[in-house]
Amino acid sequence: MNQTRNFSIIAHIDHGKSTLADRFIQYAGLVSERDFRDQVLDTMDLERERGITIKSHTITLPYTSRTGQDFELNLIDTPGHVDFSYEVSRALTSCEGVLLLVDASQGVEAQTVANAYLAMEQDLVIIPVINKIDLPSADVERVKIEIDRELGLDPDEAILCSAKEGLGIEEILEAIVNRIPPPKGRVDRPLSAIIFDASYDPFRGAVISCRVFDGKVQVGDKIRLMSNRATYRVEEVGLFRLQREPRRELPAGAAGYIICGIKTVSATRIGDTITLDAEPAAEPLPGFKRVKPVVFSSVYPISSDDYHALAEALEKYVLNDAALVYQKDSSAAMGQGFRCGFLGLLHLEIVQQRLEREYDQAIIMTVPSVEYRFNLRGGSTVTVENPQYYPDPANIESAEEPYIKASIFTPEQYMGAVMQLCTERRGLNPRFNYPAPGKMEIIFEMPLAEVIYDFYDRLKTVTRGYGSFDYELFGYRESPLVKLDILVNREKVDALAGIVHQDRARKLAVQLCDRLKDEIPRHQFKIAIQGAVGGKIIARSTVNAFRKDVTAKLYGGDVTRKRKLLEKQKKGKKRMKMVGSVMIPQQAFVAVLRSEKD
Repeated sequence: MNQTRNFSIIAHIDHGKSTLADRFIQYAGLVSERDFRDQVLDTMDLERERGITIKSHTITLPYTSRTGQDFELNLIDTPGHVDFSYEVSRALTSCEGVLLLVDASQGVEAQTVANAYLAMEQDLVIIPVINKIDLPSADVERVKIEIDRELGLDPDEAILCSAKEGLGIEEILEAIVNRIPPPKGRVDRPLSAIIFDASYDPFRGAVISCRVFDGKVQVGDKIRLMSNRATYRVEEVGLFRLQREPRRELPAGAAGYIICGIKTVSATRIGDTITLDAEPAAEPLPGFKRVKPVVFSSVYPISSDDYHALAEALEKYVLNDAALVYQKDSSAAMGQGFRCGFLGLLHLEIVQQRLEREYDQAIIMTVPSVEYRFNLRGGSTVTVENPQYYPDPANIESAEEPYIKASIFTPEQYMGAVMQLCTERRGLNPRFNYPAPGKMEIIFEMPLAEVIYDFYDRLKTVTRGYGSFDYELFGYRESPLVKLDILVNREKVDALAGIVHQDRARKLAVQLCDRLKDEIPRHQFKIAIQGAVGGKIIARSTVNAFRKDVTAKLYGGDVTRKRKLLEKQKKGKKRMKMVGSVMIPQQAFVAVLRSEKD
């Protein structure tokens, strides 16, 4: 164990985490120049395009130090977005130290601070690394001041590097060996290992990524997962190189994989404890919790004939992504579909894009919503995430919605624009910190529902790309919530209904009615598009009817002849409106829902 080091790299998005991991892999000689490609640990095209890590990966790096000692360095990679903060915390539990990567031009940002605090909570050794020192805009001294003021770390211990150019890589590896302590634990104790990730192999089933704290696990052992008490026979254990490398056993201190014929990833919960069935550990490792979705949306196939294909695609998808929760749903306007729960808006976008690309599904997603609580007059409380299940308003005593603590880092000159944006989104109790000259942190308490639409895009726009954003849920607060219905020709369109704040209902209703007016084709009769709260109409747009010129055949005579024909036409239109049904094309839903997110 003295020759083993378990570490992770944590950083804000786009600060060079994957590039640094690439340099480590090249330095260790695990990949030839011919087989190398950028972001070698990122296996999805989506990760490469967006420059973010969605699925964490682990790799064991052999390293010979300057003193001639051989080490095994276990790099436990972490996802790079706030939606996956629980997975990050479990990965950090498996480490003894972290590299905290800071961009030399951008400096300390929102997720830099959040991830640093996560590492401090786990009592890990933090090695600050200033990356991208080769950039013309790099300001190392300013970043050192930010590291000192905002993070409370010694800036003189920061290592300067350029992952792109390969500068400072050996110094970082030496710091890992010398500053991060070896893992503690005893092989003679009962097996105790934490699951920090799992992936799906179509031939072998779930591949569990775990860190062994005490005891050892080997092929043939019967293991038990402590959260659900399920037992399995171990088929293979080993280490992660670029490919899986089988070993005879995984002893205390090691980070590797276990294959034991588990058929779905959802059976292996991240943060769960593995122990031996014959000689179990006295108690599970601390920190395990079930991850709950916070953003909800319904998914429908564009063509109703593709429902079964979508059902199969979702079944296959959850084999790889246990965080996605879904159940059957139906809508009068959209037909059969599925109600899905996501960890956050990025998770929703990833699921949508992977279903379209990898599973070739043409889908429509309804406007995202969050989980609301309604306290009813009888003393009971109901939780509602689907507007279809909004309770009877006469029975509602009070309503609550989830709030977040939003932390926004921005240059000082954009303070006014950021304050205005947050105030528009019902932000409360602003607090200000100044981590460095010219830079500020604004902390707001905001409803989650106001953030899940387009808040991040708007923030990037008003700060010209310099603003960064991180949030954490901190509980529910009472709010006046109402159900907004959209009516087309007096018929409710359930796919466009939503639960909204009372003060925002009118503005949102006007937007939706205007968009629908542009998308619904004209019929032979007038179509009223209305926004309603309860029985009260609060917005209206009208799609005008096609009109035939019935007076064209007249060539003179009394005006009463003209009036008679117009009245006859009017009666016909009225009768047609009573019996006619409005055909809302699918692309109208797509346009309305997508423009909601734009």
